[in-house]
Amino acid sequence: MTSASFVGHATGQGRRPRLPWRHSYDFGNFRSRAAHEFILELHTTSSTTSQTPFSTTNNCKEMLDKRLQVRWEIQGDHVQISLSARLRKEQYMAFGVSGAEGRAAMLGADVVVAYWDNRTNQPRVSDYTITHLAQCDGERGVCPDARLGGSDDAKLVSGQNKNGIVTITYKRPLSATEPLKDKEVLSSRSQSVIAAFGPLNSKYEANAHSFMDTTRDDVQLDFGAMNDNTCVGLAESAGAGPAPWPPRVVSGAASLTARIGPAGGARGYTPITGHPSWGIAWYINDQLIPEVYVERGKTYTFLVEGGDDRTNPAKFHPFYISDSPEGGFGQKREEEQRKQRVFAGVAYDNEGYPYPTAVGRYCEWTHKTTDQSAVSETFEDYMKTLQLECNEGEPAALNWTVASATPDLVYYQCYTHNNLGWKIHVVDPGAQVPRPGDQRARLNVAPAPPLLAPVTVAVTAVIAALR
Repeated sequence: MTSASFVGHATGQGRRPRLPWRHSYDFGNFRSRAAHEFILELHTTSSTTSQTPFSTTNNCKEMLDKRLQVRWEIQGDHVQISLSARLRKEQYMAFGVSGAEGRAAMLGADVVVAYWDNRTNQPRVSDYTITHLAQCDGERGVCPDARLGGSDDAKLVSGQNKNGIVTITYKRPLSATEPLKDKEVLSSRSQSVIAAFGPLNSKYEANAHSFMDTTRDDVQLDFGAMNDNTCVGLAESAGAGPAPWPPRVVSGAASLTARIGPAGGARGYTPITGHPSWGIAWYINDQLIPEVYVERGKTYTFLVEGGDDRTNPAKFHPFYISDSPEGGFGQKREEEQRKQRVFAGVAYDNEGYPYPTAVGRYCEWTHKTTDQSAVSETFEDYMKTLQLECNEGEPAALNWTVASATPDLVYYQCYTHNNLGWKIHVVDPGAQVPRPGDQRARLNVAPAPPLLAPVTVAVTAVIAALR
């Protein structure tokens, strides 16, 4: 079994407990000791003390059903925290101060996301702010502080990846250095903390966690404690998950509804697409991310109900069609936008700035109780556990005439967030497409009627691409 470690060494005398740390570090000397062991030399003044973790305290708490161990020690005006878990590839662990005292609250929380970067075989930590329970769009959501123009107060100390267990140690200030983004760590009494596991997206940023992978009850932690150790041992990772549902297909339909719904856990979006999920996805004709078949030369109408409130990013999902398997056109930089070919759902104003056109009221398939995907053998069984909730308003109608030059494979996506949609297969007239009875998929040719008449926006797309 291969392993890797990353250790911060500081020169100077042995550490004494709770000595103030106010020295600046030069991270300029990075070297490799062995094939899988990394050392970061921290150059400090002679009065700086050693960073050997946890030599005077024995604090440890297990969270998330004993799958995460949290160790901590206050060191002057900082707290040093170590997280240990059995992480899967491209999975993160997160820990921090709850957004509300007395309960587990992700909204408003101040957390550090830690993971092992398999691209470089090194540990990473990042300071996060949660302003909305939505994917980061560059302005709001679950975002790294640095991406919002703030400072990253999480400083990596060491990391190890050995025998399937990832341990990452970092430091953060006790004080809230940025009051709008940070929470104070108390040293005089207990406070509410939260933790989570989840997948990393293509930017190696935190994506959504499942209900079972986040703190659900109030967990209190006394950061000023000494010898507060209730750890026994990390729980084993869960075995193989439930079998994914077969991919869905929609073909032969000229009118299609586009609504939001849950991603289907271990049976749905991620196993079908191979992409990390934010926890929600497009439901086309009330099917979870079906593969849609269209013919060149024909016109299709998508009745879009992804939300029209721009102030609420968790419920603002304009619909568009492009050649990007990831989507998220609106949160991309200009040079990244130029790499996407857009076929419908995006227009440009007089100054050349893009904006989404398929913006309708919000309709979402929600859980009647909790997510039952793990115990729903079929997607039809799963749909019985959901209920449709719609805001007042009208859907938007996106009319798309498929040009002859349209590629064989394009994607329906969300303009503001990544990884909500899936494939559109473009075929020539008369080509064979999946039909009822296909063992891989179920055909849904009759779209559910909209609850209100749609408002048609001027987005008839008769072009092959907008660049």
